Amino acid sequence: MPIDLDVKSNSTIPQSIPRKRRGIGALVMDADYRGLAVVRSLGRHGIPVWVLEHGDQLLATLSRYNRRTLRWPSQDEDEKVNFLVNLADRESIRDWVLFPTGDEGAALVARHHKTLGEYFQLTTPPWDVLRWSYDKRLAYRLADKVGVGYPRTIYPANRDEVAASEFVYPVILKPAYRSRFNRFTASKAWRVDTREQLLARYDEAKTLVDPGTLMIQEFIPGRGESQFSYTALCQDGQPIASLSARRTRQIPMDFGRASTFVETVDDPATSVTAGRLLGALRYTGIVEIEFKRDARDGELKLLDINPRVWGWHSLCRSAGVDYPYLLWLHTIGEPVPATKAAVGVRWVRMSTDAPTAIREVLHGRLSLREYLRSIRPPLAPAIYASDDPWPGVLEIPLLAYLVGKRRVSGGRIA
Repeated sequence: MPIDLDVKSNSTIPQSIPRKRRGIGALVMDADYRGLAVVRSLGRHGIPVWVLEHGDQLLATLSRYNRRTLRWPSQDEDEKVNFLVNLADRESIRDWVLFPTGDEGAALVARHHKTLGEYFQLTTPPWDVLRWSYDKRLAYRLADKVGVGYPRTIYPANRDEVAASEFVYPVILKPAYRSRFNRFTASKAWRVDTREQLLARYDEAKTLVDPGTLMIQEFIPGRGESQFSYTALCQDGQPIASLSARRTRQIPMDFGRASTFVETVDDPATSVTAGRLLGALRYTGIVEIEFKRDARDGELKLLDINPRVWGWHSLCRSAGVDYPYLLWLHTIGEPVPATKAAVGVRWVRMSTDAPTAIREVLHGRLSLREYLRSIRPPLAPAIYASDDPWPGVLEIPLLAYLVGKRRVSGGRIA
């Protein structure tokens, strides 16, 4: 299907008339650790928060700031929309703020923006804007249009085009978007080291996702020290609050599914480069834009645009930019206070960072002294909080349960 390169001129999320804050709560659309940070951010300000959970993601439901847990009825998109609409009326939570935490949730809200906007206050842009970040093919076309670099990428129509592709290995095989959860989409991407492996992986991947969404991408050299993110709360493409960070460690280290150790930095080039994309979209809402600095030419290359909360967004509160609360204020029409992000603030998810660091130490890429220095206090933990301890206490048992469940099911994710 041809892709329209015309970017819509306005992505403004309809704003409500300013009203008293009391009674306007938030509905968080997932119970993972990203959702947990949203629950804590809003709950600490006295905002009532409910959590929707499905599957085995439970961390946010364990928070003392979660006032009520509900369960999604199914994976069907239309049923989810009907569930939200009926919930708003049945529970008298019309005008609450809706917070998706993942790509699928953000896409659902964006595609049904008009319907859901009649019942909730939305933090998500409509589909004509969000699709430019949801679909990586569109994101890279947007980057090309505004002069932002990105990895060399091809979109093979069939196996013959894969076989004929000319790349220096390793390369990355990944889907343009995640339409469903399985072992491929859960990994975000597969590293491939030979042409034979690429063909075998392609054959496997096309059984898990639409073959038309598969992408082959060059592997940009460099590890966590080359990974940067620009984050912002924007109105019409102009940042109201912003913060830049280096994703120093991730799992896996080559191209992470998730960050494990992040630190805030002052990197003007990241904000300037991201600003071209956000300005072209006239983007409204919160966003994380991921880049990798290519050591071969020094250029920042676009990897992803995430139009919702990201895994390490709880770091931002410690650095002075409490994104969920600022977004809640902005969405209900209240003034957003001025913020200034602190540099050098560090964040860790110990349950995934410790194994990552151990592998790096064993392979001689990280010294034990460097690792211990990186996790010295003060350090913002991803899960544990002294005012809300249960999610942190139960994270490891929950992870052990999920690993055991996966082994019993033969390693199946979907």
